[in-house]
Amino acid sequence: MRLAFVVLYLISLLPMRAIHAVARGIGALAYRLAKSRRRVGEVNLALCFPEKSAAEREQILRRHFYHMAAMGLEYGVCWYASARRLQDLTDYRDKHYLDDALAAGKKVIILYPHFCAFEMAVYKLNQDVPLISVYSRQKNRAMDEQMLKGRHRYDNVFLVKRTDGLLSIIRTLKKNDAPFLYLPDQDFGEKESVFVPFFGIPTATTDGVSRIAKLTGAVVIPAIANRLDNGRFELRFYPPWEGFPSSDSVADTARMNAFIEARARELPEQYFWLHKRFKTRPQGEASVY
Repeated sequence: MRLAFVVLYLISLLPMRAIHAVARGIGALAYRLAKSRRRVGEVNLALCFPEKSAAEREQILRRHFYHMAAMGLEYGVCWYASARRLQDLTDYRDKHYLDDALAAGKKVIILYPHFCAFEMAVYKLNQDVPLISVYSRQKNRAMDEQMLKGRHRYDNVFLVKRTDGLLSIIRTLKKNDAPFLYLPDQDFGEKESVFVPFFGIPTATTDGVSRIAKLTGAVVIPAIANRLDNGRFELRFYPPWEGFPSSDSVADTARMNAFIEARARELPEQYFWLHKRFKTRPQGEASVY
């Protein structure tokens, strides 16, 4: 593992276009070798894009493996490159939505779905804005230490352990002016979820966004990270959601999934298709994987 960190450091010295060229080779190789993970992506894309041909879905998945490889290599830049370089690589779009809410003294939840450039973009954002974020402990001790070191790089983040649950998040958000960076679009099991549509499929989804907003009075401002073809990145903010939360947390969660689905349709190659998003099924339904 220590050798991997050295390799990532050396890669971080390369221009971003060169890093992405390396990622294309690694992604192509991973597509051929990582058969079980490729199968997950194939199932997800077939479920979500039945209107596309098998060849079209294959092209999306091949490109997705490149974006995942790029994300892995970019950790070296996130951890070892200068703060100035990270600032220069990412452009904000419509950040005034976040700035205006914070200037008005509002509590903010940044809805931040799993797109492949999310790490690079947030390392710029955290230089400019303190953040509350959830941290999942890594199984490998050396990786866990490095991930924590990276998260605290700017001494500008309040980490909450995933195992501490929503109450810990709510307490931290009430106590601090920092916005809560929330990535709720993964399968956390039936116990912590409600079933709402995602690409027309009943999908186990945490209703945490609705519950946290209701208990803290926070506004929800979505943000999407995009890896551009020119080697740069864009972090786009969207208007605060009006009428959110409602009195129906299930309807709120369906609204969240509809937003994420729309963005995934815009950037199909960059959404996290290798995650078993549909692993938890309603009672009586067979596994799709």
